[in-house]
Order: sequence, then C-alpha cells, then structure tokens
Amino acid sequence: MSSNLADGLFVFVLAGFVGFEVIRRISPLLHTPLMSLTNAISAISLVGSIVIAGSEKSQLSTILGTIAVTASMANVVGGFVITDRMIKMFKRREGAKR
Repeated sequence: MSSNLADGLFVFVLAGFVGFEVIRRISPLLHTPLMSLTNAISAISLVGSIVIAGSEKSQLSTILGTIAVTASMANVVGGFVITDRMIKMFKRREGAKR
C-alpha cells in the first residue's frame, strides 16, 4: 500500500470517528440547522466528485468519482427531504389556537 493511500485512509477513518462523536452530542434543538450545514458540505463534496469523475485520469478514478457523485447526490437529496420534514413539524396546523 502506498504512503499516500495509507495517509488518506487514516485521515478518512479519523474524520469518521470525530464526526460521529460531534454529531452524537448535538442537542435535538440544533438538528435542523445542523442538517442545513451538512447539506451545504455535501453539495461541496458533490462538486468535487463531479470534477474527479470528469477528469479522466484513470479508469479507477472515473469509477470512484461516479460512485462518489451517486453517494453525494443521495446525501444531498436525503438531507433536504429530512430537513423539510423537520421544518414542517414546527409549523402550526390550520385551525389550531395560539
């Protein structure tokens, strides 16, 4: 395994653990703003994965870039669906008293 690949895998695993710990400790009140922020981050990763998929440096990079585009797009769409659903929970129902 090359040094760059090992370094990249180490950073990926470390970021996964740190991200899990940070997200796990978030108050439920902050979940909607947090989801909006993560949607923006996912959109940035979507742009990066499109660049990688379209660079045609090797067949492996194109395949991995296409997988990354699919995963990022699913994350963005799913995040917006969940955020929209959470925001609808806070809207008043018609006919409800104040």
